[in-house]
Amino acid sequence: MSQEKDHSTRRTRGPGDRARARIVVYAAELATVEGLDGLSIGRLAEATGVPKSSVHALFGSKEELQLATINAARDSFIAEVVTPAFADAAPGRERLLALCEGYLSYVERRVFPGGCFFVAMSAEFGARPGPVHDEVATAQQQWRDVLESEARSAADRHELAEGTDAAQLAFELGVILAGTNIVVVLHDDNGAIDQARTAIRWRLAT
Repeated sequence: MSQEKDHSTRRTRGPGDRARARIVVYAAELATVEGLDGLSIGRLAEATGVPKSSVHALFGSKEELQLATINAARDSFIAEVVTPAFADAAPGRERLLALCEGYLSYVERRVFPGGCFFVAMSAEFGARPGPVHDEVATAQQQWRDVLESEARSAADRHELAEGTDAAQLAFELGVILAGTNIVVVLHDDNGAIDQARTAIRWRLAT
């Protein structure tokens, strides 16, 4: 009986889960261009082919839609930037370079049309307290923590210049990457990507 119930539940939930995933992916793309606060249930329904009533039922409120969109964007960032670096590069300086390159590639390829989702959302919600602000801030902090962890690993392996402060290095790399995203998107200038690569190589020189 329990197995039959589980199968029935999976059949019931499957289409809803797929619809929810489709909606939040499109919402994340749209948010980088028009803002997370500008998301419209009606527009998302039209774009994804999901009935408006179903979109509302899947998320319940605009805030829940925004939070789900942030989580989808985080999953995308991890898949595009973090996971490949951890899979392909050794801990320390090599992985730090891979993380930076992954980020720059993520921006260059316009995984989201408006560039890095979290840079865009930081500008939109940075001065607006609440759950959406907190979720964006958490994601940004997690990224900084990853950079700092690998910077510390590189320092411990003596792969960086003597006396390098790992926290300061991680901060500088994060600023270079976020700033590059802004230049690329604002000026439609992918040449900034190569300038960033040069800056990062200089900063990580031993």
